[in-house]
Amino acid sequence: MSDTAAGRDRLPKPTLEYPFEQPPEPGAALEVAPGVVWMRMPLPMVLNHINIWAIDDGGDGWAIVDTGMRTDETLAAWRQLFASATDGRRLSRVFATHMHPDHIGMAGWLTRKFGIRLWMTRLEYMHCRVLMADTGREAPDDGVAFYRRAGWSDAAIENYRARFGNFGKRIHAMPDSYRRVVDGEVIRIGAHEWRVIVGTGHSPEHACYHCPDLKLLISGDQVLPRISSNVSVHPTEPDENPMADWLASLAKIKAQVSDDVLVLPSHNECFRGLHGRLDYLAAAQQRTLARLRKSLAEPRRTIDVFAALFGRAIGENDVGLLSLATGESQACLNYLLQRGEISREVDAEGVAWYSR
Repeated sequence: MSDTAAGRDRLPKPTLEYPFEQPPEPGAALEVAPGVVWMRMPLPMVLNHINIWAIDDGGDGWAIVDTGMRTDETLAAWRQLFASATDGRRLSRVFATHMHPDHIGMAGWLTRKFGIRLWMTRLEYMHCRVLMADTGREAPDDGVAFYRRAGWSDAAIENYRARFGNFGKRIHAMPDSYRRVVDGEVIRIGAHEWRVIVGTGHSPEHACYHCPDLKLLISGDQVLPRISSNVSVHPTEPDENPMADWLASLAKIKAQVSDDVLVLPSHNECFRGLHGRLDYLAAAQQRTLARLRKSLAEPRRTIDVFAALFGRAIGENDVGLLSLATGESQACLNYLLQRGEISREVDAEGVAWYSR
């Protein structure tokens, strides 16, 4: 969700440096450091782009980090890049920060086209395969119960049923095998070593890539300069506590990565000022949680806390936004619930009510 959610704009924002005046157009490339290239792929949504990174892998060609979503526009952009921006060299490896469709959607196509391997963490790979298996299925009873417990109306639940199983439609068939990367692993790509830093909260086992020699951090969705990462609870694990995981990951990245890096995020622009941004994100979340605590003086459903968390009501007609808002709100509620700060009661209709 945006950093302009209620209350966040009152926090003093850190001064971030954006060293590049313009991002590259889709199908074009911009060098951000020796042997590291910035590319952009279009997305069919309000957040209309994802950043892709190519790293010179020596004689083997170019290693890429993330791939874009499976769309005709992304395919056209990749073909334009192959024709004009790869120096005639092949791709050598595909790295994925995590399993969301805008990051992994073209991985299967690229790995098959070049006969190369996909490198990603185990939980991200397996979780993606599981969600893709939902394509064509009817919405499960557990999912219906999750959204009914959050306070969704019958009409919103019917929209959920109609949309269920769409995850895999934006992803090419995944490779049937992969090369697992793990937290703390050091991987040589071309002339430099990159260390894997796993974060959690936004996704199960999100991999960031840190190159101390080049003073670069490929942060994926774990750290973004202008918006905050979506941290949500999903129907598959309704009692999880991703907010605690995400806050811990912010502290972990600050402890392990120096403040002088150029951050290469998946959305918005490259920036400097990592530690200030991490501190702001953590402080903004604490402000959000404080507003939530105050709103729970009286019992509230998950859908009743949207105004406290996001500064506005969210209608049930936009099921995509409603799902995101519900997931984020549930993450905040689960965080307070597991800290023992609030209680939950489920009524006869299966709706959960939360209060201090």
